[in-house]
Amino acid sequence: MLNYGLDLSRIELDRALPDLVAEGDELDALVSAHADWSKPTPAEGWTIAHQIAHLASADANVLIAIRTPEAFDAVLKRAEAEGSQYADLDAAEGAARPRSELLEQWRAGRAEVAAELRDLPLEHGFPWYGSQLTAALMVPLRLMETWAHGQDVFDALGVSRRPTSRLQHVASLGVVGRELSFYAAQLPVPAEPFRVELTGPEGQTWAWGPEDAGRRVRGSALDFCLRVTHRRSRAQTDLTAVGEDAQKWLDIARVFL
Repeated sequence: MLNYGLDLSRIELDRALPDLVAEGDELDALVSAHADWSKPTPAEGWTIAHQIAHLASADANVLIAIRTPEAFDAVLKRAEAEGSQYADLDAAEGAARPRSELLEQWRAGRAEVAAELRDLPLEHGFPWYGSQLTAALMVPLRLMETWAHGQDVFDALGVSRRPTSRLQHVASLGVVGRELSFYAAQLPVPAEPFRVELTGPEGQTWAWGPEDAGRRVRGSALDFCLRVTHRRSRAQTDLTAVGEDAQKWLDIARVFL
């Protein structure tokens, strides 16, 4: 079972929800201005339509998990049956739909997800892939996925993307996903603390971990987010690490299995 270790208050959740909505709106403005969704993206075999279909499908599954959690078993069984092809097959299925229909599905779905997550009690749990989640964790997870797949679309279209303070949610998931990174790589999880210091889009510093930690990671928040979501290789970033474990983490960093 995945455990990101996040403990968010209602105030923090209320701050994150508008950021989730804004992240979707930014990507919506980009893709709705382009009629051709057949353009390939950096994800092998995925067009722009595949990226939007994936996001729309994930939103639909969030609604199933929240509204009828017992029905989410069918989603898990399909994912288990299709294995590593699950995401590709699911995205291809959605991408085959007319562009206008897919766009409206994604718009309606993400609006419903935001409304559902806004009304859920903080402690209310619902099933997800390999875990039991709450709204306080699902909000940044949906934001992270929207941002990451959005990056693929921005890259495909050759459009420069202005980084925003919404990156802090993605960076936080990357930091708390350190254990997940080592677990996924089948490596022992270091017990010693890490210090992460990132420079935000407006020059602000976002920091996690004790100041005297011997294992340290520094760099821009944008590069850190691009790295943990596997949108850039480590060599394509400005990230630096002190300590063998920190070096290894940047090599294997991720925020999802």
